[in-house]
Amino acid sequence: MPPSPTTTRTLRDAAAGIAVLAVANFIAITTEVLPVGLLPQIARGVEVSESTAGLLVTVYAFVVAAFAVPLTLATRSLPRKPLLLVTVVVYAVSNLLVAVAPSYALVAAARTLGGLGHAVFFSVSIAYAARLVGPLYTGRALTLVTAGGTLGFVLGVPLSTSLGAAVGWRWSFAVVAGVCAATAVLVAWLLPAVAVEPARPRDRAAARAGRARLGIVVGANTMLFGGHYTVYTYISVLLLATGLSEGAVGPVLLVFGAVGLIGLWAAGRFLDRTPRALTLTAMAVIAAALVALALALPHAAGVLAAGGVWLSAFGAIPATFQAAALRTQGASPDVAGAFVNATSNFGIGLGAAVGAAVVAGAGPRDLALTGATIVAVALVVVLAARRSFPRHPA
Repeated sequence: MPPSPTTTRTLRDAAAGIAVLAVANFIAITTEVLPVGLLPQIARGVEVSESTAGLLVTVYAFVVAAFAVPLTLATRSLPRKPLLLVTVVVYAVSNLLVAVAPSYALVAAARTLGGLGHAVFFSVSIAYAARLVGPLYTGRALTLVTAGGTLGFVLGVPLSTSLGAAVGWRWSFAVVAGVCAATAVLVAWLLPAVAVEPARPRDRAAARAGRARLGIVVGANTMLFGGHYTVYTYISVLLLATGLSEGAVGPVLLVFGAVGLIGLWAAGRFLDRTPRALTLTAMAVIAAALVALALALPHAAGVLAAGGVWLSAFGAIPATFQAAALRTQGASPDVAGAFVNATSNFGIGLGAAVGAAVVAGAGPRDLALTGATIVAVALVVVLAARRSFPRHPA
């Protein structure tokens, strides 16, 4: 029997769709972490503390964590392209509402709306990328789509942070809302439609083993994102503690985001070859860099160097865990994507909440050490789980 077109499609065949998904990932990540570089301004604007303003990241992430799987299951029979388009429109509306909200409560409500859209977006987009190409190209397709998210860190968040410092944080959200609207037009125009495959019958033992592997992957994913965002949510606070000005935070985040492309390059090169080695190396570097950052405080040069190493390694993580979850065959691509989406955001929200407690109490140095400890625990899980994180892709 000849192979079907969907199993033989290459990256070149799917170039337009991958590019559109990358742009959509850009606005999704920019929307999610937009408050990170603007926490001091938002806190002053709605008259709350910086730790309370940081909970806007927690609210958003916990909404995604709670609703990703239920909403994905509820919408699994709907056409993928219109569903993805709706989520991008929701991003636009959410950011616009934040831009005009007069109080912290209304800002949090608008972020909750964005979280509901995000709950569906990443679940759909992860599987969408996998459906655009054949299985041999899944890792590279996910890496290219994830590159859009990395550019959200590289360009979206730093530029919006600089804009917020110059003309006010509300304008940052308004501009991102406009970019979301433009992205919706691109999705409607250029993204090809994909079919939703019917569920295939499987041996019960194989299904149980797949679900167990998926559980380990998403559990490690939760811990890793929790450790990372314990620190990253308050990166502007850490940078200000070294003596940098608020105006310098945006350019520094731009450089930090740019070094994330190093990890993304590593994912593109090794994710379809040696995924286990890539995962272990990236996680070990993250943990070590966070320890180095803690030791370097409050000296700006050491903090900047350690931060660059940390964030360059983290650039490989999203695509690595997305591919690992899909390859466990523990669920359909959409549901596996939903679990990755949910656990990533549960980790983000938990990390932001833990970080808020540490920032309000122990201080920046303990913040970095706490993040390093959580990442180290996740590393031990990956080391022990050889079947969930095999040396070579199956």
